[in-house]
Amino acid sequence: MISKAFKATVLGSIILFSSCKEEQKTDQQSMTENSLLQEWTGPYQGVPAFDKMNVADVKEAVEKGMELQLQEIDAIANNMTAPTFENTIVAMESAGKTLDRVFTYYGILSSNRSTPEFRAVQAELAPKLSEFQSKISQNEKLFQRIKTVYEASQNNPLEPQEQRVVELTYKQFEMNGANLDAEKKKRYAEINKELSTLYTQFSNNVLHDEENYVTYLTKDQLGGLSDGFIKSAAKIASDKGKDGMYAITNTRSSMDPFLTYSTERELRKQVWENYYSRGDNGDEYDNNQIIAEILRLRKERVGLLGYDNYAQWRLQDRMAKNPENAMDLMLKVWPAATARVKEEVADMQAVANELGDDITIEPWDYRYYAEKVRKKKYDLDSDEVKQYLQLDKLTEAMFFVAGEIFNYKFTPVTDGSVPVFHEDVKVWEVTDKDSGKHIGLWYLDPYAREGKRSGAWATTYRSSTTFEGPTNVLASNNSNFVKPAPGEAVLVSWDDATTFFHEFGHALHFFAADVKYPTLQGGVRDYTEFQSQLLERWLSTDKVINQFLVHHETGEPIPAALVEKIKNAATFNQGFGTTEYLASALMDMKLHLADPTNIDIDKFERETLNELGMPKELPMRHRTPHFGHVFSGEGYATAYYGYMWADVLTSDASEAFKEAPDGFYDKDVAEKLVTYLFAPRNAMDPAEAYRLFRGRDAKIEALMRDRGFPVPKN
Repeated sequence: MISKAFKATVLGSIILFSSCKEEQKTDQQSMTENSLLQEWTGPYQGVPAFDKMNVADVKEAVEKGMELQLQEIDAIANNMTAPTFENTIVAMESAGKTLDRVFTYYGILSSNRSTPEFRAVQAELAPKLSEFQSKISQNEKLFQRIKTVYEASQNNPLEPQEQRVVELTYKQFEMNGANLDAEKKKRYAEINKELSTLYTQFSNNVLHDEENYVTYLTKDQLGGLSDGFIKSAAKIASDKGKDGMYAITNTRSSMDPFLTYSTERELRKQVWENYYSRGDNGDEYDNNQIIAEILRLRKERVGLLGYDNYAQWRLQDRMAKNPENAMDLMLKVWPAATARVKEEVADMQAVANELGDDITIEPWDYRYYAEKVRKKKYDLDSDEVKQYLQLDKLTEAMFFVAGEIFNYKFTPVTDGSVPVFHEDVKVWEVTDKDSGKHIGLWYLDPYAREGKRSGAWATTYRSSTTFEGPTNVLASNNSNFVKPAPGEAVLVSWDDATTFFHEFGHALHFFAADVKYPTLQGGVRDYTEFQSQLLERWLSTDKVINQFLVHHETGEPIPAALVEKIKNAATFNQGFGTTEYLASALMDMKLHLADPTNIDIDKFERETLNELGMPKELPMRHRTPHFGHVFSGEGYATAYYGYMWADVLTSDASEAFKEAPDGFYDKDVAEKLVTYLFAPRNAMDPAEAYRLFRGRDAKIEALMRDRGFPVPKN
């Protein structure tokens, strides 16, 4: 098996190489001189030496890590003793610790601190890492040992977690071509190598367009923008050598508020086009041909295994099981979502007409006029709400929820006692509130900066396992909030606050894990978003609102009347939110079900959206040329639907709390939540775990009620 950190960071995509000779060093010299290879030392069971991280060390460290793990794998494969769970599966679970450590640093350099120098190393390493993965997944002796243990376990089942890890391991090897003949294995490995390079190129092209398409404003072009946003834009421009101007960067955290509030329609159009054209500018950084080649290679690869299309292969071990079930869910929701968009556009057009704005609603108008409709219908001003959404207080709110539901306490560690990779990163120790037992560390990297990929995400540097003795958890959350000017509060939108809670839900899933083996930490893609989506619901609970939503200047709690407006507007703009998401999820699936021979990506996108009846007033959430979830790797390929699959679970589970005596803070329901839905990770079949929590399967009706859509009659 490949290294667990490698699996988490890269393998979902099979990212990443060809060998160049390094200076001659002994193994011992490499291990002692290269900080990325060294065992972690210091407090908290050892922590990553982020302060010693150096791009110049990456190539040697990755190659040495691969070499060491292949030696461990060869020892397992060539063991002359009869295969057993201990000498095969457990040995594999234990392999690759050095490469695990290296890929912690690699993940930071790729996602949080990317540079042209690192990207060059990344591009060189991509095919080598693919070859490395193939050497393991196609190791015939190794697979035969795994198969022997697997077949024995079918006749004489092991303990539940042991049985689960055997079955997951066997399935992973089988899905990655272990049963192919020699010729097909060779082609399978070649395809993976080609894909690894394409994934890296795709990601770097998107990052190029995010960094290089910046809109600079003058003082007379700031109409509608808040003081905090203006100050931040001025600082960003100054940092880029444009004193006296204001920078709108090509990221969602900058684009979204600008499109919501700017009165400058032509500038809204320019910012919108910059953002939604990433990877689609007809230049050397254009991703359309790369996507076409990725689709062709994916289809060829799964064809070697006997599948008709990539989606069939990918979904067999997901909750949906097959593309038909995933499509069925999406198409049940799509008509209600697009019908709601028509209503929203009509409301917006009416407001525009009332204001005397001689326009027809276009995509760059949607957020702007939706905000005006919000004010008119609900007397709700998003900018007014933001005054009560301070990042620091939201962080406290998340800690409060973690204490109530998981019994966790978060205590800041002393600055400098734990190495960090940027001065903005802060660290907290996580302990049990009652016993004081140490659980792990939580790292927060909140701000956008050059070299950091867009969006928000969670990851682990070390996961909890017990098979070699208990380990603590080192988990991180990463956001792209616009860093404020000195002395200013970080104020965020309700949507951004929701995302903040969402990603913290992933971190809590890491902290709560109670599994024995690393493989059981892996997630089922259309299930693992459920836990984090569920945590979003605590943001709008009375206990959070009443304690943590206070005005950033006066400290006064948010007025009850404003809270009532927020709750009344809970389903506002659901047409937009649901449709832009579903368009991307449907496009992902349809691209992988289509014949990729001579496919024209731009044309396919246009024609598919037209066939679906996509409203012209809004775009897909992620247009195909920058759809990193799907084309910078394989983690979400034919799996972007998983957010909605998980949201059905979320809505249904939320109703379980609503029905409980103490609502979202009911101790009995919370205990079941942690026991069945957070602690097992992938040690239990997700469908079985949900039934143990709820007593039945989830129902789509809960989702439709949540979004204010008509509930289907059957």
